[in-house]
Amino acid sequence: MVERVGRGVGAAVTAAPVRGARGRVPGVGRRGWALAVVAVGLAGVLAFPALVPNWPGRMGSLVESFLPWAGVGVVLSLVVAVVRRSGVALVALLLPVAAWVQGFGGLLLPGAEAGGRELVVVQHNVSDENRDPAGTARALARAEPDLIALEELVQPALSTYENVLGPDYPHHVVRGTVGLWSRHPLTDARAVDIKPRGITESWSRGLRAVVHTPYGDVAAYVAHLPSVRLGAGGLASSLRDESAGLLGEAIEAEAVGPVLLLGDLNSTVDDRGLDPLTSQLGVAERGFALSFPAAFPLARIDQVMARTAIVRDIRTLPATGSDHLPVAARVTLS
Repeated sequence: MVERVGRGVGAAVTAAPVRGARGRVPGVGRRGWALAVVAVGLAGVLAFPALVPNWPGRMGSLVESFLPWAGVGVVLSLVVAVVRRSGVALVALLLPVAAWVQGFGGLLLPGAEAGGRELVVVQHNVSDENRDPAGTARALARAEPDLIALEELVQPALSTYENVLGPDYPHHVVRGTVGLWSRHPLTDARAVDIKPRGITESWSRGLRAVVHTPYGDVAAYVAHLPSVRLGAGGLASSLRDESAGLLGEAIEAEAVGPVLLLGDLNSTVDDRGLDPLTSQLGVAERGFALSFPAAFPLARIDQVMARTAIVRDIRTLPATGSDHLPVAARVTLS
C-alpha cells in the first residue's frame, strides 16, 4: 500500500512495510532465534559433555578433546548477534559464555607464587625423528627442572640425551622408549606393562621409579599411550583407552605417595578415555599449554598429573626438533 503525504508537485511518497497474512512484518520477532538455539546447544555441550554419546566413532571423546575450542564458536556467535542486533541471541549466548568460563576460565588466571615443597617437572615427547637431540636436551635443561620425562627414546639419540643431561641430572632410568632424568636419587625402577592386547610386536612404554626428593619419596610414572587416528569412522582410540585403563590400575595399586604421572597420553584431560587416570589424579589448576602439533598446537596431549600433590600450573617451552612442544609444570607436594 502506498500513502501520499501532502499535495502538489513536491508530494512525498512513502512505502509502508509489506505485512504478512497476520499483519506482521516478515522476519521481525524471529530474528536471532536460530542463533539462540545454537547458543543453547553450545552451552549444553560445554556444561554437560558427558551427555554426548561415544558412538558412533567415539564422538564423545572427540568432542571432549577439543572442548575449549567451543569458545571460538561462542565468540563468532556473539559477533553475528551484535551485527544482527538480536537481543534474543545475545541473552541466550550468556549461557555458553558462563559455561566456558566455569569450565576453562580458571586456566587463564596467573599461577600462584612459588612456595616450599615444590618440584619443577618437564614432560616431552622428543620424537624418534628428532634431528637435534643435543639441542633438545639443552633446551629442556634450561628450564632447570627437578625431573625430566622423555618419550620416543631411540638409539643413537638416547646416548646423546644421556651425555648432555648427565652432568646436571646424574640419576636416570630408561625402560623401552620412555625415560626419567632426575636431580634426586632414583630407586625401585621398573617397567609398567601398559601394552594393549591388540599390539603383538615388542612394545614398552611405561616405567615407574621412586624419587627421593628433599620433601620425601615420590612415586613417578612415565608413560606413552598409543596414538589415536581420526578417520571416516570417527576417532580410533580403543588401544589408547585400554592402555589408560592398565596404567590406572598400576597407579591405583601404588603404595608410595605422592604420585606423579608424566607422559604423552595422546589425549586431553577432558577426554573420557582418560577417566581411569583423571578419576584418581589431579590436573593442572592453571595454564592451557597446548602441546600438539608443535607447528600449530590444538590440544595438550602431554600431561602432568598428581595424587596427594597439586599441579599448580603448566606451560609450554620453546619448540625443539620434535613435533610436540615440551611442557613444564610446578608441583606442590602435600
